[in-house]
Order: sequence, then C-alpha cells, then structure tokens
Amino acid sequence: MTARGLSVYWVLFIWRFILGIGIGGDYPVSAIITSEFATTKNRGAMIAAVFAMQGFGIVAAAIVAIVVLACFKGAVDGDQLMLDYVWRIIMGLGVVPGLVALYFRLTIPETPRYTLDVEKNTQRAAADVHKTLGHKVADESVERVCVADKPTWTEFYHHFKHWRNLRVLVGTTVTWFALDVAFYGINLNSSIILQAIGFAGKGSPYKVLLKTAAGNIILNLLGTMPGYWVTVFTIDKLGRRTIQFIGFTVLLVLFCILGFGYHKILDKSVAGFVVLFTLAQFFQNFGPNTTTFIIPAEAFPTRFRSTCHGISAACGKVGAVVAQLGFFQLKDRGGKNAFIPQLIQIFALFMLVGLVFTWFVPETKGKSLEELSEGENARE
Repeated sequence: MTARGLSVYWVLFIWRFILGIGIGGDYPVSAIITSEFATTKNRGAMIAAVFAMQGFGIVAAAIVAIVVLACFKGAVDGDQLMLDYVWRIIMGLGVVPGLVALYFRLTIPETPRYTLDVEKNTQRAAADVHKTLGHKVADESVERVCVADKPTWTEFYHHFKHWRNLRVLVGTTVTWFALDVAFYGINLNSSIILQAIGFAGKGSPYKVLLKTAAGNIILNLLGTMPGYWVTVFTIDKLGRRTIQFIGFTVLLVLFCILGFGYHKILDKSVAGFVVLFTLAQFFQNFGPNTTTFIIPAEAFPTRFRSTCHGISAACGKVGAVVAQLGFFQLKDRGGKNAFIPQLIQIFALFMLVGLVFTWFVPETKGKSLEELSEGENARE
C-alpha cells in the first residue's frame, strides 16, 4: 500500500511561507519601534544594534546544530537516517526565540509617535512614554507633534506621486534589492572558504556536518560580526549614507577583483582568497546590509514609515530569491562551479547599481524624525 501526501520539501515551503509572513511583519516593526523610541543622538546605533542581533542568531543556530549533532553522535554513526531527527529538532528549537519575540511583541506598547500622529491619542502616548522610559510627558508638549491624519492608500498615492518623495522610496527599495542579490549570492563560495580553512571535506556525515557548522561560526566571527558592531559604534558619527557609500564602493572593488581574478587568486593564494571573501563579508555589514535596514526606518513620515520599510524589505527579499533561484542555477554552467567567476562579476554590477541609487536616499544622521517628516511634507 502506497501512502500519499506532501513531500518534505512542500511541507517546508508551506511553513517557511508562513514564517516569512511573520518575519516580514517583524522586520519593519522592530526597526520602527526602535527608531521611534530612540533619541536623535543615538538612534542609528540603537537600530544597528537591533539588526546586529542577527549575527548572534547566526552563531547561535550553528551552536545549536553542533550540540544536537553531538547528542546524536552514536546514533548517526550507527544509522545515517538518524540525521532526520537531527534536522527536525534543530528546526523545531527555532520556536524558542520565536516565542520570546512574540511575548515582547504582545507586551510592548505602540510607539508614542504613532499614537500621536495616527491615532491622535495624546493621553495614551504620554502614558506609554512614562511606562517605557520612566518619566512623565505633559500632554501639551506632545500635542504639538499631533499633525497627521489617519493614513490611507489614497494619501499614500498622493504623497508618493511627487518625484521628490518617490525617489526616497525608489532609493531604499533598489539599494536593498541590489545588496541582497549579492549578499545571498556570494555565499555560493562558502564551501570553498570552509575547505580552505580545513572545515569541509570528506568524512562521515557526522564529521562533515559538525565541521561545516563550526566553520560557519568562524566565518561569521571573522567578517560578519565585526562588520555589524563597527557600524553600531560609528553610524551616528559617520552617517548612514556615508557608510552605505563606503560599503557599496568597497564591495564593487572586491567583487571585481574576485570575479575577474577568481582562478588566478585561488591558484596562487587560497589564503588571499579567504581574506578578500572575509573583507566582503565585513563591508556588507559595515555597509549596505545594515544601512538599508536603518534608513527606511527614519526617512519617511510616521504615517508611512512602517509601510515603506516593509516595501523596501520585500524588495530585498526579491533580490534574495533572484540570487538563490536564478543565479544558483547558473553556477554549474559549463561544469561544476564553472560559472561562479561570472556570477561574482554580475554581483559587482549590482553593487554599482546600489552605489548609484544611494544618491536617492537622504542622510538622516542628526535629524529628528519630526524634522525628516516635515521635510517630506514640505515636498508635497
């Protein structure tokens, strides 16, 4: 008798689609809540710190994988099919941080700026400020910023039909899209890097998976984590736009070097290739991977801020799909991994696109959200 049902791939697709809805909502919410509760002086650092938690999440995921694998060592060595339990447990443990996040999402109050500008509830806004920050705010002091009407799609259209407003949204969406094409695509080289540092290769399934998880921790500690935290400590001094310009420019140069000199570099110095790859990881995070998350959380009026951040993030994920489904299919064109150099050259072109469209986004450093909103309103 043959049992019929969905394959594991379809089950994963369905549940990850649902996960995507949740993450898609949390992306703008986490950025906007941080932006609207923070002071002008340290707003960039606070949003960057929230985003930098991804680095700890990446490392934590690899540590969980190592621990679960270690618990099943004897079972996996005896029967490789026991790995089915391993990956299911690892994925299931993802519910723990999800529940923690859900608790805070259900208990944290709406931001005072939203309560004022959209809901027009000055008393609740003052109470939320007192509850969250621990000091009272007089009603008359908050009423001064209560200027916006409840947002509608008609108002959204009328606001962004003006090029001066639309160009900011175009800038945040295109730069995030361009960045994510390369950000997710460049990881096609991770196996080469892991092999170069001795964390990939032949062996039992247990040893291969264990070394891969450990190698990914090392890669993230070398480039990704430092990039996040350098941004946290410098963004309110250098500015968001400046860091984004630096990141896209350096990545453009690095991808040109890696793309056009791919085989020469690997033949002459694998260590040199590792250094260049690590630098790319660093400048993705001390650069557009962080700033594309921050700028949409600041550059738009309160009534559109979360919507525009969500649109920008969605465009970024379209870039991730292009990289994973489109370019991943091309990497073996002409032989195994034969097309990777050309793909890196294409990623360099996307960095150039991101660099150009960075001119479309404003510098938000040192400006209050009210100043930025008034600037947007003045363009209409």
